[in-house]
Amino acid sequence: MRFMDGLMAFPTLVLALALIALLGSSIQNVIIAITVVDSPRAVRVVRSCVLSLREQTFVEAARAVGVPTWRILFVHIAPNTLAPVMVQASFIFAGAIMTEAALSFLGAGSPPHIPSWGNLISQGRGYLQVAFWMIFFPGLFLALTVLAVNLVGDGLRDALDPKLRRRL
Repeated sequence: MRFMDGLMAFPTLVLALALIALLGSSIQNVIIAITVVDSPRAVRVVRSCVLSLREQTFVEAARAVGVPTWRILFVHIAPNTLAPVMVQASFIFAGAIMTEAALSFLGAGSPPHIPSWGNLISQGRGYLQVAFWMIFFPGLFLALTVLAVNLVGDGLRDALDPKLRRRL
């Protein structure tokens, strides 16, 4: 966890740029950089879920009966960590879209011949005075996509949270 905390200490874009500078600019390296940069958040969510679940009475009861550890992990803990991990994954996905667009905009992401919102916005910069829509529409659809993914994450959180279901 200290290594994950160390990774989280760096800003996302700075660490991704450093990894792209080390690995080179290609689609595979962008995927690797985004995975390395965003994985600490997922690891922390899984760890916090597991730490809270292992203290629950149903896990203690299974341990008292003599259920093997692997069975407790796969039958009791893993299914209960699935909902928070799915919600966090949707938020990480939205952040990954923004990180890829930023890397492509800066010229460190996907190559210019591959269409991405960052590349489209970057190529439209030269035409801002005469054709603002070359930047406006890719930026708008990038923002709408990230908003949609975040709303899906909020919907998943609301649908999968048992405490919210009891209140409704």
